[in-house]
Amino acid sequence: MSAPRTDVEQVELANTAFYEALERGDFETLSSLWLAPLDTGDDSVGSEGADVSCVHPGWPVLNGRGEVLRSYALIMANTEYIQFFLTDVHVSVTGDTALVTCTENILSGGPAPDDSDELGPLVGQLVVATNVFRRTDDGWKLWSHHASPVLAESGEEEDEETPG
Repeated sequence: MSAPRTDVEQVELANTAFYEALERGDFETLSSLWLAPLDTGDDSVGSEGADVSCVHPGWPVLNGRGEVLRSYALIMANTEYIQFFLTDVHVSVTGDTALVTCTENILSGGPAPDDSDELGPLVGQLVVATNVFRRTDDGWKLWSHHASPVLAESGEEEDEETPG
């Protein structure tokens, strides 16, 4: 068994590889980073794939490897440009399970206007994410990804609390 610091570094690398594959639109690499039935060594896992799950901001829970990977294929097919700037990254490893929490500072571009070859407008979004990894013979693999948007403060609450 490797030293805890080495485990943390390996999980950090796996987490970074996940976001980089998504940025590049590299579906093959992204797929290889998710836990698969053979990775678990558990014969009870169904034929649809390892018991992985994913929650994209505003989406329902997706369960099963096939459903999760289809969601990423859809995202990649409909996103012209995406870049992640990760902040507040925290990695915790216990045995063969690792938990990564982070803030995804996302910059994405929509489709180009019909009469132009340029990218559509760039949009920024702030999302908090939790990524759960499991140790396998082939390294750390994603078991679950959960991302939730961070609501912007509007200042309305302050006005309501102010007497007058």
